[in-house]
Amino acid sequence: MTTPAPTSPSAPTSPSIFAAPPATAIYGEQLDGDRMPLLYEQLRADHGPVAPVTVAPDITAWLVLGHRELLRLTREEQDFSHDPRRWRQLREGRVPADSPILPMVGWRPALLYADGQQHRRMRAAVSDALARINGHELRRGVRATAERLIAEFADGKRADLVSDYARKLPLMVITGLLGLDEPTGQKLVKAIAGLAVSNADSADASKRMGAILLALIEEKRHRPGNDVTSALLHHPARLTDEEVLHNLVVMFVAGNQTTVNWIATTLRILLCDPAFRSSLSGGHLSVDDALDLVLWRFPPTQNFPARYATRDLRFGDQDIRAGDMLILGLAAANADPDILPEDGVPVVGNRSHLAFGAGPHTCPAQDPARLITRTAVDTIRHRLPDLELAVSETELAWIKSPWSKGLAALPVRFTEPQLPRGPHAPRS
Repeated sequence: MTTPAPTSPSAPTSPSIFAAPPATAIYGEQLDGDRMPLLYEQLRADHGPVAPVTVAPDITAWLVLGHRELLRLTREEQDFSHDPRRWRQLREGRVPADSPILPMVGWRPALLYADGQQHRRMRAAVSDALARINGHELRRGVRATAERLIAEFADGKRADLVSDYARKLPLMVITGLLGLDEPTGQKLVKAIAGLAVSNADSADASKRMGAILLALIEEKRHRPGNDVTSALLHHPARLTDEEVLHNLVVMFVAGNQTTVNWIATTLRILLCDPAFRSSLSGGHLSVDDALDLVLWRFPPTQNFPARYATRDLRFGDQDIRAGDMLILGLAAANADPDILPEDGVPVVGNRSHLAFGAGPHTCPAQDPARLITRTAVDTIRHRLPDLELAVSETELAWIKSPWSKGLAALPVRFTEPQLPRGPHAPRS
């Protein structure tokens, strides 16, 4: 598959074009991860590659559905800024102080919200801190943690692979990378979950998350260790404590739920798609091939906020005003029929999906996230070889969030767990 080179948007020619079409809500109790793909295709049919939406009560935005358009959005910082202080609706005082969208798009001194030199400065610190992670040690740690979790539910011959496995494993690994102890890490992940749901409790969840990370930064400033927090604090870029705090949020807090969803969705496909599972077991697919197909078809982050137009322009057959918010429709762009093969199935080995974004702001933590996910999936496949779904696939429930595509639960059963024996076996 080839992707045409992006082209520059052109400015509109008449002020009358700013009569925006009616917006469609992409949030609410009636919408979950299972229903959203149909909505994206309806929006594409009605509006083309860029559609008017609401992402919270009274909060309007443009959802970028087209693969080519999303590449333009992520690469052309001169027209699409990351800085939410440009957001016109906020500047005009039309965003309620308790809006559930604010914790997701409120400005922070972090690389996700910066352009140009400021972004490159913080990106260098983040990239160097992540590069210090030893992949072999991380893999061993993930495998040991995975086997410990499996041992905790193995005797019952039943489990919920979301709450008992996928939700716990990244937390336990990531908190170790941050330098947090496990009880504090559990409090952090509860705050993250509250933030991702995007409801009335999101603001309180954001405050709790900040308090936990500030306490960690204070400790590591005076007692550094071999962890990512300490690496950021003592990097030559000389990040302030506030910058370290918010870059930790970007690196790991935003990535935690993504990794949870990636693990759970891959396991769901293995359980529900016999051909997929057979191809993996027979060696026709590698685990990495399976992970990439999941990223194409079911990206764990379906929508990602946000960019802000720096000027009036024509983009994706829509007339965009300076200060408009644009949402990265990652799941919709991956399903864009203009870039998929005729059969609509992504080619195995093709990693041109947009699950991690694109351009200078591509997710900096995707390599450790892939390692964690690959090891989590591989470990449970070998330790629970007769794993099967305990309910009908149609009974599986999805979390309700405009941003995240993930299962609420994945109940399974098994009969013969193959746990390691001897002195190094995990303890329950």
